[in-house]
Amino acid sequence: MAHLQASSSRSAMSGRSLLSDPRTTASVARSAMPRKPQVSRRLQVSATFQETLVPPSSSNGVLHPGLVSNRPVLEVPNWEQQYKRFTNPSVGKSTGALSRLRVFSGTSNPGLSAEVAHYLGMELGKIKIKRFADGETYVQVQESIRGCDVFLIQPSCPPVNDHLMELLVMIDACKRASARSITAVIPYYGYARADRKTQGRESIAAKLTANLITEAGADRVLAMDLHSGQCVGYFDIPVDHVYGEVRHPLHISCYTCNWLSC
Repeated sequence: MAHLQASSSRSAMSGRSLLSDPRTTASVARSAMPRKPQVSRRLQVSATFQETLVPPSSSNGVLHPGLVSNRPVLEVPNWEQQYKRFTNPSVGKSTGALSRLRVFSGTSNPGLSAEVAHYLGMELGKIKIKRFADGETYVQVQESIRGCDVFLIQPSCPPVNDHLMELLVMIDACKRASARSITAVIPYYGYARADRKTQGRESIAAKLTANLITEAGADRVLAMDLHSGQCVGYFDIPVDHVYGEVRHPLHISCYTCNWLSC
């Protein structure tokens, strides 16, 4: 009994000492306070990334031409100065060259076309593309391109047949609209791997595709990273075969600026 009484008295004394300790009182007070909702680090990083995707706006709150909302855009140095120089009415020669340039986008990769237009400091041309119930493609250019140099950006990525046929119809529509020149910009050239015969009774689809683009009315082709260099020889029209490098966007911008100023 004496042993039990001694242990109970020690426990009571230790309890009084803990309550009198200021550190214990502070911890109890903190535990009684309402807790803030915990936000995971992944959500915080995601929110920060979404904020960085919002494109910058000008002083009056209007987005720059060619910018895509919630999409990262690679900035080209001095593109704003180039845009102002080409749109300056005092520079008649450059303004005339810029007014003749038209860039249209297909449905395969409209984001890429918007960024290209952003680098050039201009907007995409107005074009209407739709498909009927049986899968046929309808294209209508909704602005005058008579005497203009037209660039059609349409990679033949999957589904290859649909996007390739859409490109052919776009070329035909621009040709019938009296465009001065038509350049087919094909970053991904479909059927490029079918560039030779490995067995008997095979088709060379890369040559057939080149013939279709040429006969549709294209005056020039801009291709990128073709499967083999011999695909360039399949075309009966000039082909610009460029390679994807780190400095490629800047070179394209400088090349286009030099073309506009000539």
